Amino acid sequence: MKKKDNKVKVDNLYFDDTELDIPEDQIYDYQIEGLSAPHINKPYSHFRAKKLILILVIIVAVSLSIFFSVRVVHSDVFSFDTLESETYKLTKFSNTNNITELTINYVSDIEYDRTNPDPKTNFTITADETKPVTEIGPYAFNCDGVLQKVYIGENVEKIDGKAFYSCWAIKAFEVDENNPNYCDVDGVLYTKDKTTVVCYPCDHDQYLREKYGYSEELNADCEDQELFAKYKKEVMTYVIPSSVTTVGELCFNYANLAVVYFPEGLKKIETLGFFEMPNMSDFYTYKPQEPVTETDITAVEGLETYLSFPDTLEYIGSDAFSYNQSMNYVFIPKSVTYIGHHAFWDTVYTKDGDTVGVRVINVELDEDSFRDSVETGDQWVPQYNKNLLKKIPVEYSCARKTAE
Repeated sequence: MKKKDNKVKVDNLYFDDTELDIPEDQIYDYQIEGLSAPHINKPYSHFRAKKLILILVIIVAVSLSIFFSVRVVHSDVFSFDTLESETYKLTKFSNTNNITELTINYVSDIEYDRTNPDPKTNFTITADETKPVTEIGPYAFNCDGVLQKVYIGENVEKIDGKAFYSCWAIKAFEVDENNPNYCDVDGVLYTKDKTTVVCYPCDHDQYLREKYGYSEELNADCEDQELFAKYKKEVMTYVIPSSVTTVGELCFNYANLAVVYFPEGLKKIETLGFFEMPNMSDFYTYKPQEPVTETDITAVEGLETYLSFPDTLEYIGSDAFSYNQSMNYVFIPKSVTYIGHHAFWDTVYTKDGDTVGVRVINVELDEDSFRDSVETGDQWVPQYNKNLLKKIPVEYSCARKTAE
C-alpha cells in the first residue's frame, strides 16, 4: 500500500491529505487500523432477534393504543364499548334462543345454573350497576326472532335507528318513566318529547291481538268480513300522535299494518321508514283540532282527513315506501323538497298483463317547478317491468284526490 501524506491548509486549519492504495483482492474486507471491518454481505450480530423485538414493540404499542381508545366488555351474549364518558354502548346482543325479555340499563352478563338442565330457566341475567349503558348501537339487535319485550332503563340516552333491525318477535317496548330521552306509547318507542316515533315493533300486532282479545291473526280472506273489518281497525290501523314531526329510520319496517294516519305537521319520513309492509294500503292525513295522544282509530274519529301525505311534509327518505305492493295512491304535496332514491320502489307490479299498485305518481307542483325545487334520488319513480325498464308516469299540476 502506498501512503502519501500532505498537509493542506484551509482557513488557517491544516488537514491530512491521505491517499490509500488498496489491492483489488482486499477491497471488500480491508480494515483500517482503529476502525471496524466492513459489513458487506455479512449479517449483523443478532439482527433477526433485534428485528423481532422491534416488531413486537410496535405490535404492543398499537394494541395498547387501541385498547385505551376503545375498551370492549365482551361475553358470548353481550358486547359493550366503553365511551369517553366512562359509560357504555351496547354493540351486540346474541340471544341464547331463550331470552324473551331484556332490560337495557347497565352492563349485563349471563350466569348459568349447571345443575338445571332446562335451557329456558337455567340462566340469570346479571347487571353491574357501576357501569351504566347510555347508548344502543346500530344492529345491536340484528334479526332476533326470540326476544319479545325490551325494557329501556333510565340511563339510556341514545338509540340508533338501526338498533333493532329485523327483530321479528319484539311485541313492545317499555321505557322507565325516569328516562329523560325516551318514552313508550302503548308499546311503541318514541323520543321523550314525542316529536319522533323511533320504532314500531315488528310483532306489535301480536301485542294488539292480546290487548283486544283476538286468539289468532286475521286477514282479508277471513270468512267473517265484519269481524275482519273490526280487526283491521283495532290491530292493523295506527294513528301517529299530533306532536310527531319525524318518522325515524327503519321505524315501521315489516310492520303488519294496513292503514296509517299522519298528523298534519309531520315534516320528515326517514330512510326505510315504511319499508316492506305487504298489507300497507292506505295513508291518510288528519288535521288535529287539539293534541292527539292516543294511537288507535278512535283518536281521529270526527276529525278532517285527506288522502296521502301531509301538506307539511318536506322529506321522504330513500326506500321509505319500497316493496309496499298494496299501496295504490301517492300524492306529493308542494311542501316536499327531497325524495330519496328508490323511495317508492316495487310499489307497482304486473299481474295478468295489468299493472297493480301505484300506477301513477301525482305531484302538486308543475313539472318545471318540481325539477327546480325538489331534489330526487335515482329511480325514485318505480318500474313495473324491470326488463323493459318501464316506469309509471308522473303527473304534474295535480289536485289531491278526494277520499271515497
